[in-house]
Amino acid sequence: MSSTIFPAKSNSVLDIFKTDKAIIGMVHLKALPGAPHFKGGNLDAIYDFAMNDVRALEEGGVDGLMIENAGDIPFCKPEDIGMETVAAMTALTERIKRETNLPIGINCLANGVLVALAVAKANDLPFVRVNQWVNAYVANEGFIEGASAKAMRYRSNIKGDNIKIFADVHVKHGSHSIVADRSLADQTRDAIFFDADVLIATGSRTGDETSTDEIEGIKSNTDLPVIVGSGMTPGNAQKILSHCNGCIVGSYVKKDGLWWNQVEAARVKELMDVVLQLRGE
Repeated sequence: MSSTIFPAKSNSVLDIFKTDKAIIGMVHLKALPGAPHFKGGNLDAIYDFAMNDVRALEEGGVDGLMIENAGDIPFCKPEDIGMETVAAMTALTERIKRETNLPIGINCLANGVLVALAVAKANDLPFVRVNQWVNAYVANEGFIEGASAKAMRYRSNIKGDNIKIFADVHVKHGSHSIVADRSLADQTRDAIFFDADVLIATGSRTGDETSTDEIEGIKSNTDLPVIVGSGMTPGNAQKILSHCNGCIVGSYVKKDGLWWNQVEAARVKELMDVVLQLRGE
């Protein structure tokens, strides 16, 4: 296990979701104002699509939600994310929060953790996800640097210390060849040292199963909770959850298993039936 100069942290997964095997359902927003595929008009159609997903996820029994601007393809680098994105995500999240009691987190692509923190602060949300917390990588958006230094100062400035950081350790959709001297164990310890609260193990692409080797490679080097960011299904839930503290689910619970489709409550329930059995509930 790795050490840290900071006091021991409580288990943020357990604190937020009231279970140590939490399932967080993805709410993939359609393209927002400013993005190439935004269809114009107001936010009502985007909200309606998102709320259909929220209701299906809640009906199926997930423990929490994560709202993401997944439709804003191609994604901007963090410094190029516009004020219109912040405004739209804040407005939509406020409307969604009024309709559910599930805890909500924010992920703003690509690596827009300052935006996520701003939205979370405005809506009194308990966590955000950041895909590149430390080091750097090359992705479709170009060269992406770790956000931790700016993000932690920003969080402090907005008095948002209650907002927990869920940080990817080995981010998908990117190449770590430029930091090949940093092993998975090193990257895990880096994320801890830069004050993350929960670590995320993820596959190489959206929907791909995360290997147990990667999960264990992170878990064996930290006392922080570790969750899986991709690829859990009813068929592999037992294998995955035996190695971690929860999972973010998106593709499997969508129609035809495609992340851009609508969530189907029956698929959520099928997955959660397995999870609840594993949790002894």
